[in-house]
Parts: sequence; structure tokens; C-alpha cells
Amino acid sequence: MTKLIIQIPCYNEEATLGLTLSQLPRHIAGVDQVEWLIINDGSRDRTVEVAQACGVDHIVNFQHNQGLAKGFMAGLEACLQAGADIIVNTDADNQYCAEDIPKLIQPILDGEAEIVIGARPITEIKDFSPLKKFLQQFGSWVVRLASKTDIPDAPSGFRAISREAALRLNVFNEYTYTLETIIQAGQKGIAITYVPIRTNSYLRPSRLVKSIPAYVQRSIITIVRIFMTYRPLQFFMMLGSVPFSLGFLLCLRWLILFWGIVGNDPTKSRVPSLILAAILILIGVQLWIFGLIADLLAVNRKLLEDIQLRMRRSELKSNRETSRIFK
Repeated sequence: MTKLIIQIPCYNEEATLGLTLSQLPRHIAGVDQVEWLIINDGSRDRTVEVAQACGVDHIVNFQHNQGLAKGFMAGLEACLQAGADIIVNTDADNQYCAEDIPKLIQPILDGEAEIVIGARPITEIKDFSPLKKFLQQFGSWVVRLASKTDIPDAPSGFRAISREAALRLNVFNEYTYTLETIIQAGQKGIAITYVPIRTNSYLRPSRLVKSIPAYVQRSIITIVRIFMTYRPLQFFMMLGSVPFSLGFLLCLRWLILFWGIVGNDPTKSRVPSLILAAILILIGVQLWIFGLIADLLAVNRKLLEDIQLRMRRSELKSNRETSRIFK
């Protein structure tokens, strides 16, 4: 029996949650059971009451606001505990068209992918400013570069995740889960694809994008941190190459002048430029060493993730057997 659970992270969503839930399906071809789950991220309004009135099957409650990333991971954990074979994540503001959920999960049902991203028609969304459209596309390009995937809409929160993929995902960033999970999928060899989806009219401004400058700053920090975590050797090699190259060129210039090849002036020792060259070369080499150390630590992280995966599988198997006994 295939069970699909649709999860929705919520923070003060009483105004839009009812409409969002009313659009969600209860029956989908190829799926035997469809359930709904919300993550109440410390809401101070009637979000939980609205969810209960609409017949939500599972509610994960945070006493205080923890942020989108922690809410997403808590939802995945609760869905796995509830026996989900496929998890669909969507937003509470009814941004994504729920009628596209069957199309979203089809690659998983067909065994073609373990994660499917709903790609919005970014250039056609009237609610997005030209600057925001550019930033969305540029951010997606950077994520494609870091993850070696072909996902055109990395920030999309409308996505389907198989049980196996959900067991392997970890989110360390506190701002958002969207970018990191795609990069993780690429790095871990999790089959990931995308399908074009439709969007509805926007009912409220984005909570994640409070201002363009803040969004740009946090997105850059997020991408850099993710790149450092999952591709540390390449990151520090690239970073160290900048001061090393500058130092090498300065050193080469000093040698040319010292040997009198061109424009030699015996009254100038040019020692300061030689010292600067040595400092820049040392900085570059140190950054390369940091990259090697970080790469070794990344190997240890992968081993810990393998242990975590085994523990998750064992725990879920134990819970399933216990529930069968009590039934």
C-alpha cells in the first residue's frame, strides 16, 4: 500500500490555510492513501483550529517559532513516523496549484526519481518584480553549478520526496531548506528531477523575502555555506588561488626588476613588494591546506550520515513492528 502525506509548514496562516487545504486532494491515482500534515511553527493565531476544522490528519507543534528549515525537517520526520512512502511539501499561502500534485509525484511512482521539484514559470509570474525574477534565476544557476543538477527553480517549495530520499536528507541551514536539499541530492547521488507546475494568485507577500537586499544577502551566505559544507576542497582551492596568484605575479615582477631585465633602478630595493608577495602566497597555501583538512572532515561527515541513515531505518522498522503488535 502506497501512502502519500502532504505537509505544510505554517506560521500564523489562519487567513490562507483553509483555502490551501480545500484545494488539496484526498484521492490520487496510483496512491492508496492520502493524508495531510501541518507543522505549526509557533503560530499565535488560529492556525491549528483552522487545520483541525479542515480535517488535517497530523499536526506537529512547536512552542516557539523555529524557522522554515527546522519546520520542514520536523515535518519529514513526522511523515516518516506516520508511514509515508511519498511526501509532498507545499506552502500554506496557496501559491502552488494543488491540481499538479499527481504530476509532481509521477516520476517517483514510475521509479525515475526520488526527489521532484515543481518548477514555476518564473518569467510569467506577474507578482514577481524583474529584479526578483533575475535573482531567482541567478540563484538557481548557482545551485545547478554547485549540485551538478538541472533544476531550473531551486527556491521552489513545491516538491515531492520519496521515503528513501527523506531518510537521507539533512538540513543544517536555519534560513531555508530549498537550496541545501537540492545540493545534497546532487552530492549524494539521489535521483532528482523537475516538472513544470502552475501557480495561483499570491494572497500575501513572501515571508522569506522581506526585502530584496536582505534576501540577496542571506541567499549568498546560504549558498557559500552550503558550498563550503559539501564541496570544501573545491571552495578553498578556488579561494586560495586568488591571493596565491596575486603573490606569484608580485614575486615574478620583483624577480624581473631584481635581475635587471627591464627598468632596473639600483636605488630601489623593492623589499615591501617582496614581503607582500610572500604574505599573499602564504595565505593562498594556508587556504589550500584548510581545503584539504575540510575535505578530510567531509569524509567523516559522510560516515556519520551513513550511521544516521542506518539508525533511522532501524528506528522506523522497530516502530512499524511495534504498531503491528498493538494492532
